Amino acid sequence: MSYPLKPATGLLLALGTTVATVPALADKQNDPDDPHHRRQAPQQMQLGPRPFYLVDDMDPGGLKDQLASCDKGSFKRSDFSIGHRGAALQFPEHTKESYQAAARMGAGVIECDVTFTADKALVCRHSQCDLATTTNILATPLAEKCSVPFQPAEYDADGNLITPVQVQCCTSDITVAEFKTLKGKMDAGDFSATSVEAFMDATPSWRTDLYAGNGTVMTHAESIALFKKLGVKMTPELKSPSVAMPYQGSYTQQDYAQQMIDEYSAAGVPAKDVLAQSFNRADVRYWIANDPQFGEQAVYLDGRYDDPAFDHTNPATWSPSMSELAADGVQIIAPPLWMLLMLDADGHIVPSAYAKAAKAAGLDIITWTLERSGPLANGGGWYHQTVTGAIDNDGDTFKVLDVLARDVGVIGVFSDWPATTTYYANCIKPD
Repeated sequence: MSYPLKPATGLLLALGTTVATVPALADKQNDPDDPHHRRQAPQQMQLGPRPFYLVDDMDPGGLKDQLASCDKGSFKRSDFSIGHRGAALQFPEHTKESYQAAARMGAGVIECDVTFTADKALVCRHSQCDLATTTNILATPLAEKCSVPFQPAEYDADGNLITPVQVQCCTSDITVAEFKTLKGKMDAGDFSATSVEAFMDATPSWRTDLYAGNGTVMTHAESIALFKKLGVKMTPELKSPSVAMPYQGSYTQQDYAQQMIDEYSAAGVPAKDVLAQSFNRADVRYWIANDPQFGEQAVYLDGRYDDPAFDHTNPATWSPSMSELAADGVQIIAPPLWMLLMLDADGHIVPSAYAKAAKAAGLDIITWTLERSGPLANGGGWYHQTVTGAIDNDGDTFKVLDVLARDVGVIGVFSDWPATTTYYANCIKPD
């Protein structure tokens, strides 16, 4: 595969007799014929040094040359670049500061994972019961309200771990007013700790606490107001409840799914600017049936990798099939990036059978999550498990991203550091 060097404003890649360009989630922001046109002027982005560091770290070749040729370019927002929980590589996830950082790095779409409090207010958290690792709740009087109060790890006389830390603190344990008193922190917990302080002080070495001083937590409605101000699209994920539904005897899953959509309608956000997500197929089908304007962009998050009967390489194990999902009205599917990739006989990264089947069924694809596994020099972790043999340096982030964009044809990529995906989208994708 060769990469002709062309100006950053209009790069194309010849693949045999076809020409592939990086698709985008309708981000032609100044095209009045575009149905997703937001009538806002292009904005100068602040990408910082990381994308340039990654380009410098790449193996020599045409892709590196092509990306390096854009280092003096003017960068603007792209819907191809999706802020995963904001900019969670260095900012506490689902906080105002994380969201603002993602927007400054050119994310055209930003995520609020949605769950609910004891008084059924919607808030931004990755999980209903993650407060012990993502906020300072254990250092506040609200720790007494945790459904499983902190219990330190236990060791035997020889220092062997017997029982890890036991703790569970949920948004449903507290009211929204109490939730708003918390501060977000970097998502981490040391489950071998014998004290609250040690448990909380567990940020991985490849992240940082440098920007964790404020950590302003947000309700879902507050995130909508902020995203409107930032001029970005919104991709809320309806999180699976950790409490029995119907909650408090009357709050059903359908009420919960509808409440999330209603908050966008109440805020005057056009349906075209909202990509509602869920791992629960029933939620997606509900939106398609009951709020078709929102439902036509609803994203089915494919979490079937947790099912022992599911093999992403074997279509016979896929239930529902890609064609059945399309028949349901699903238009966008979102698996983890490793399910879309494989290595060919020569050890090159290529699209997987899953990726090809999704495209053949007419499904658009969004994937997750870039820059969440730590240094790729260490193998890339869970998110790169099918291509570990082809990655050995951080610069390979762009190699993975390039295959996802050009060969798989994804329309958007969640990233913990959106500057990277913004740089790629501006450099490789034609205007």
